[in-house]
Amino acid sequence: MPYWQLSGYYFFYFAALGAMVPFWGPYLQSRGFDALAIGQLMAILVGTKIVAPMLWGQIVDVTGQRMPIVRLSALAAALTFLGIFFADGFWAIAAVMVLFSFFWNASLPQMEAVTFNHLGERPASYALVRVWGSVGFILVVAILGLQLEVAALSVVPLWVLVLFGGIWLATLVVPDSAPVRVTHAELGLRGILRRPEVLAFLLACFLMQLSHGVYYAFYSIRLGEVGYTSAAIGGLWALGVIAEVLIFLVMRRLLERFGARRVLLWSLGLAVVRWLLIGAFVEILAVALLAQLLHAATFGTFHAGAIYLVHLYFTGRTQGRGQALYNSLSFGAGGAAGSLIGGLLWVTQGAAVTFATAAAAALLGLIAAYWWVVEPAERIESADPDH
Repeated sequence: MPYWQLSGYYFFYFAALGAMVPFWGPYLQSRGFDALAIGQLMAILVGTKIVAPMLWGQIVDVTGQRMPIVRLSALAAALTFLGIFFADGFWAIAAVMVLFSFFWNASLPQMEAVTFNHLGERPASYALVRVWGSVGFILVVAILGLQLEVAALSVVPLWVLVLFGGIWLATLVVPDSAPVRVTHAELGLRGILRRPEVLAFLLACFLMQLSHGVYYAFYSIRLGEVGYTSAAIGGLWALGVIAEVLIFLVMRRLLERFGARRVLLWSLGLAVVRWLLIGAFVEILAVALLAQLLHAATFGTFHAGAIYLVHLYFTGRTQGRGQALYNSLSFGAGGAAGSLIGGLLWVTQGAAVTFATAAAAALLGLIAAYWWVVEPAERIESADPDH
């Protein structure tokens, strides 16, 4: 398995995310946009995940070749991002964000499929590759947070551009995985999506990421409002991802001992607690620290458990579209909905109600997962070859 090549991609991809997620909202605020406009622009950033992964996933599942698509999308993301340095006004910035995020969001689901194909019979070891993405996120959040103590927010796009270039370079050394062999015992995409446990699973993922959409768009702004400095904000973001790194190191054992379903249930329950703490008590440092440590559960264990279930539910020629569907519905549709809802509520109701709504979304996801999600003992199989 090309461990370090795969890890390098995750490192740069999530390092770029570390520059975008905590600091893009404040950067837009520094350019004169209000909370509603920021929510709309952040929704664009994640909303392209609804379309791009499924479009490219369809192409990849037909051709069986993933890495050429990943390399093309990574290069196009870097080139189109250059437009942010020339765009002025809401619509110009929105257009640039649509373009670069369309290509940026196309690559990750296919890299997930490549990673699982290289892992072969060791899918629970995924977290040991993905952990390097968290390391990249931590380093960028910490270093950029410190730099912003003395530098203007205009440096944020420069960081993103450099890291986008790093993503593209990393894709050049990752070998493609062998094309997936099709067996006539596998269900097709439509057949898999008729299963109630799969629908409930995707609904729970959507609701969990809706709650995170509020967090990603407004957490930094919330901290700034109650008096935290840029360095402290970066430190809190880094703390959350450090907790994520530590949980990734033991994720294989957690999955083997408790199963993906139980991991998802605990993650959703702890998300309810986390959002309520941030909305009501984040000005208390001890509470802020505890809430960020819970990122190990709300993102770390949830994502590892969810992507493991995607690997079990979607097989053969549905693999690329399965990963794309997970990204589209959760990080795409869920994240965009959370960002938009957060923007509307922030203006009219304030932080407490906004994060309480995020908690309610996680609670609904917990209910759906508890009643309907089932972890298959092995990959779903049927005599129906409906592809």
